[in-house]
Amino acid sequence: MNDQIRNIAIIGGGTAGWMAAAALAHVLGQAAAITLVESEEIGTIGVGEATIPPIQAFNSLLGIDEDEFVRATKGTFKLGIEFLDWWRVGHRYFHPFGVYGHDFGPIPFEGLWHRLNQAGQAEPLDHYSICAMGAAAGRFMRPQTGGNTPLAHIGYAYHFDAGLYAAFLRRHAETKGVTRREGRVTDVHLDGERGFIEAVSLADGTRIDADLFIDCSGFRGLLIAEALGAGFEDWGQWLPNDRAVTVPSANVGPPTPFTRSTARAAGWQWRIPLQHRTGNGYVYSSRHVSDEAAAATLLSCLEGEALAEPRQLRFRTGRREAFWVKNCIALGLASGFMEPLESTSIHLVQAGIARLLEMLPTRRFEPADISRYNRLMTAEFESVRDFLILHFHATERDDTPYWRELGAMTVPESLQERMRIYAETGRIFREADDLFTKTSWLAVMEGQGLRARSYDPLAAAMPFAEAQARMARIATVTAAAAAHMPAHADFVAKIANLVAA
Repeated sequence: MNDQIRNIAIIGGGTAGWMAAAALAHVLGQAAAITLVESEEIGTIGVGEATIPPIQAFNSLLGIDEDEFVRATKGTFKLGIEFLDWWRVGHRYFHPFGVYGHDFGPIPFEGLWHRLNQAGQAEPLDHYSICAMGAAAGRFMRPQTGGNTPLAHIGYAYHFDAGLYAAFLRRHAETKGVTRREGRVTDVHLDGERGFIEAVSLADGTRIDADLFIDCSGFRGLLIAEALGAGFEDWGQWLPNDRAVTVPSANVGPPTPFTRSTARAAGWQWRIPLQHRTGNGYVYSSRHVSDEAAAATLLSCLEGEALAEPRQLRFRTGRREAFWVKNCIALGLASGFMEPLESTSIHLVQAGIARLLEMLPTRRFEPADISRYNRLMTAEFESVRDFLILHFHATERDDTPYWRELGAMTVPESLQERMRIYAETGRIFREADDLFTKTSWLAVMEGQGLRARSYDPLAAAMPFAEAQARMARIATVTAAAAAHMPAHADFVAKIANLVAA
């Protein structure tokens, strides 16, 4: 008996909907008919335009040419995130992509760095990262292939216009056979026997039947929550920001190859440089600042002229209690929302799609598949949650009620364990499915003021003078490699002007 999925309906467009449509169409080909329903009456929500490196794998899966993608989305490149005023007012640190230095056999880089740093003999962490050094100099290039050089270890992502990216993916998906239906869903029809979704009806009376439904309807969760009753686990006790105000501004100077995050009195502000404008937003807690004051703060801190009126957004940080219920899978805002601080929103969509493709169901919808998907996505969300909480909790700021509350709160035990391990020996562990690498955890732990009392015992195996020489060599070679990188603005200009970079 052929139980293969024959019809897939995606409810909602935007970045999440069109990412799902493009990926499913590319992988399934003609094996399943894919229909995407979206309404121009319902706007899409995007609180950021920055990404992290895994998006390269998604674009590669679809066979997308990177230069074409950058041109179509008015994109620029991103080597990491600069954090201002987070640990203390006036302090700066950088969270780079890629790696710090390299390990020496079983001796981890961070172990040697802690050993030398505690002896006053280490350079700042940035000096061991090609991405941090390139970002500081406003430089960028794609990683070189082959050769023992830091230029082979450049990690990068993108800044882009999220609306243009959705349109780009729509064109890609439609060429693969995806059908777009304009319309607003008014009814969801359930199978009276199993409670599965049979079909949705649109305002014009059209009925769309499918075997598998993907809910990309935004915070509302039209299918997963309203029709199937999936609850929501609120993480506001750890991540209290519940609103954002956004505004584009005119570019001033060349685009930087990094996102900037600046801590404010009741939240934080992003700055994301694109080819044609700069994206700005203030993410804040409505318990600690009014909408009007937040908008005024954002407008007063822009580097260039505002190009539109500020736009207010409301959200809840947390996740669905279940991401897959019966024959419906939630992606994007319908599945939950994470603080946009580390640009993880698009990645979480990508992770959901990847696991859906890995566990593509038959029409039997085996409970074991659903259980595994939900378990893995829960772990993904919780790992990101802990990394985000670290930024807000590990701080010496106590200048406003907002920061005092965050510094005093009790954090999840999973994060407490990481912090205790780091405080003792500076060790960092990456669990099997963790999104963030040891580089990320080291950058943020040190940047937020955490300090190790000792260092990894493995680092003691190397004679101190040898450790000094090796670490000095890494810093010297990294600085020299960064000097060979072209200016980021020139690199982007070559792509934008259709000249090979």
